Amino acid sequence: MNILDQYILRTPCAQNVVDLFDGEWSSQMPDSSGLRSKPGTAALFADTRISWAGKVFGGYANKDILELGPLEGAHSFMLQDAGAKSVISIEANSRAFLKCLCIKELFGLNRVSYKLGDFVSYLEENKCKFDIAIASGVLYHMDDPIRVLDLIASAADKIFIWTHYFDRDLLSRSENFADRFGEMQTASHQGFEYRFAPHAYKQALDWSGFCGGPQTTSKWLARESIIGFLSRLGFSDIRADLEEPDHPNGPAFAICAQRP
Repeated sequence: MNILDQYILRTPCAQNVVDLFDGEWSSQMPDSSGLRSKPGTAALFADTRISWAGKVFGGYANKDILELGPLEGAHSFMLQDAGAKSVISIEANSRAFLKCLCIKELFGLNRVSYKLGDFVSYLEENKCKFDIAIASGVLYHMDDPIRVLDLIASAADKIFIWTHYFDRDLLSRSENFADRFGEMQTASHQGFEYRFAPHAYKQALDWSGFCGGPQTTSKWLARESIIGFLSRLGFSDIRADLEEPDHPNGPAFAICAQRP
């Protein structure tokens, strides 16, 4: 690398900031911004999952929110736009964190605080109670997802989760998953028996825009194990929606869970 290649000699503009991560963006920039991100295939700045959770929870206005794995800041943007009082957002992927800081600067996210590091460690040490915890696209990247669910539940009585889950029959419909999963296994956490399957990222690790977990493998929980454990934790109002059994990256669904 020639250090002189790191200089931007074009007139300062917002697109220069986006282009710092050219080819690495998952998020499509907001239509109103006039910005272009590549490949930018996901409309995360207008994500129906976050909108749905807001309706279930009665809105985000004046709420203190914990966001786990913000990826590129799109959901943070939506939360502030919806009137959140504060958003503490924790990202372990250093390049994703830098993209979040770019979004914070570009869109003036002055009520969002991004923190670089492991949110599992944060949850283990956290003493604060948040109004809402948002965990979109992170559970299936965890090595111990059932324990992570337990930790999230200790931080808020309203939690939103969007996640892939393991279902051998559904996954067998696509050859993309043929060699990425092991056999279903059973384990126990604090007396709760649950099912999961080991998962390997394989060639996905070769992309500079990789947005998975910090290890080469993770564990995908069975759908019923996720709902069952939330019920065990005292969430009496559990709503599952936005079912995507044929999602290209594996079966997925969203949950809003609330305790009295």
